[in-house]
Amino acid sequence: AFEEPLISESRKPHLRRLLLKLMKQLEHSDSDDFYLFKILRAHILPLTNCAFNKQGNKFITGSYDRTCKIWCTDTGEELLTLEGHRNVVYAIAFNNPWGNKVITGSFDKTCKIWNAQNGDLLHTYRGHATEIVCLSFNPHGSMVATGSMDNTARLWDVESGECVHSLLGHTAEIVSLCFDTSGRTIITGSFDHTVKVWDVNSGKCIHTLAGHHGEISSTQFNYASDLCISGSIDRTCKIWDLASGRCVHTLRGHNDEILDVSYNATGSRLVTASADGTARIFNTMSGACQSIFIGHEGEISKVAFNPQGKRALTASSDKTARLWDVESGDCLQILEGHTDEIFSCAFNYSGDTIITGSKDNTCRIWKCKDSSH
Repeated sequence: AFEEPLISESRKPHLRRLLLKLMKQLEHSDSDDFYLFKILRAHILPLTNCAFNKQGNKFITGSYDRTCKIWCTDTGEELLTLEGHRNVVYAIAFNNPWGNKVITGSFDKTCKIWNAQNGDLLHTYRGHATEIVCLSFNPHGSMVATGSMDNTARLWDVESGECVHSLLGHTAEIVSLCFDTSGRTIITGSFDHTVKVWDVNSGKCIHTLAGHHGEISSTQFNYASDLCISGSIDRTCKIWDLASGRCVHTLRGHNDEILDVSYNATGSRLVTASADGTARIFNTMSGACQSIFIGHEGEISKVAFNPQGKRALTASSDKTARLWDVESGDCLQILEGHTDEIFSCAFNYSGDTIITGSKDNTCRIWKCKDSSH
């Protein structure tokens, strides 16, 4: 029987070029140093958060000055100021991969959704009784989830602006939430020491993941969405099986609160950041600690893998951010210059640009020395 080739002959040269380009990029962004590209005196009051769009050509900053600003990464130019909140703009996000909408969650109890191209306000989501401290778009960009100090999370329809579900059941503040890859499930992490797993369609709680002995600080799904992780003030990180709701591993070793946890892109590894000034890399399957990042002189509040998964970035109260080799645990570079603690850091999608946000009211853009690729 004649089998049609998967790739036609005429397409092969183009595909080969793309693959070579991709391979070159994966090799490159692992070996190059970053240099300070721009200092943005972003806001008149401290920043709360910063985030990239998927292309990495724009990023957003939230601030105590009640605004969110959209910036051009390549020039450091301020493109738009999103004004309208009556209190601190705390949680912010793009609707990646599109990047044409921005959501802002505020201490004024509302979440606003904006057109990222022209700054128009599209909707204001009202209903929470207290501050909104975490939020996310679902992967399709059709729904927004908000988590609040009022012990509830809410799901909102992006188009209509209506509240679709209130997720009720936690007995303390919700400080972390995350959609799975399909957008059918969401997890919420709370100060009540539990993580809850919810069915997005019905708004019903599927599992309560109990076992931590302190407030939850951070949660995340792996890419396959069969596992999730939770970091806690109890100094441990737990890996949970979503199907059964059971704890698969309890990761110990930190001697102070865990403030942030994150999976790499494939979910094979995870990183924990702690108030003890160290971060640890764990193997997801075995639960074994693979390397420890030692060097910061203050707590690490934020940690992220680069997209290639070979490097990790940490942000610390010691006013520096550091780049680490995931395999060896060696510190590759110290990003110095901020004059107050750094609480926010992010890679762009290709891994050749970093943003750091600090209490010194500035945001710094760091670029790869060879980011011509």
